[in-house]
Amino acid sequence: MTGFPFAIVGFDLDGTLLDTAGDLGMALNHALAIAGRPPVPGDETRNLIGGGARQMLDRALALTGGTEGLDIDALHGELIDYYRSNIAVHSRLFAGGEQMLDDLAARDVRLAVATNKREDLAVQLLGELGLADRFYTIIGGDTLGPGRAKPRPDMLHEMVARAGLGAQPRAAFVGDTTFDTHAARAAGLPSIAVSFGFNDLPPGELGADAVIDHYDELVPVLARL
Repeated sequence: MTGFPFAIVGFDLDGTLLDTAGDLGMALNHALAIAGRPPVPGDETRNLIGGGARQMLDRALALTGGTEGLDIDALHGELIDYYRSNIAVHSRLFAGGEQMLDDLAARDVRLAVATNKREDLAVQLLGELGLADRFYTIIGGDTLGPGRAKPRPDMLHEMVARAGLGAQPRAAFVGDTTFDTHAARAAGLPSIAVSFGFNDLPPGELGADAVIDHYDELVPVLARL
């Protein structure tokens, strides 16, 4: 198919492409139990996700009594180890996600993931779900080194560069939080926010160029941008 306005569409992972709240919540509560803290109820885990596992842990500890006297690095390690062993038990594409990816691929759009999740975990998760081969690149929060994760634009610049499509190919980014919309704005890319993700603000206040409520809306919205 021809005439589609974007050559590249990038996606955040947790809360955007995949609903990972169940598996992240289990790993988080494993770490909290080691710290002697009460578990975070499943429906509250979604409010703690965004910015990577360390930030999720920090938020949960703040809610359950603070960090004084705790070895946060060790707890973070326990969380990651548990998550790595249970990474795709409950995680799935959001509704309409598979057809949406097919529709973009049919338009010769190159697909990417840029997530603040560690690269090795993102690759493992997408691989276990049989999705990794759909993306020409998977960029994690640690891929480019310290201090270069979203909301900085570095990951999105790298995403575009890795496509190898020459100077200034048209690209867009899909996310669910201000980490994503701010990174896209800083990178000079239009952004689309999903209302069904782990939004850190009401979807209409995230600063995206458009908001969608289901993945069957994404291709038509991109076509209009």
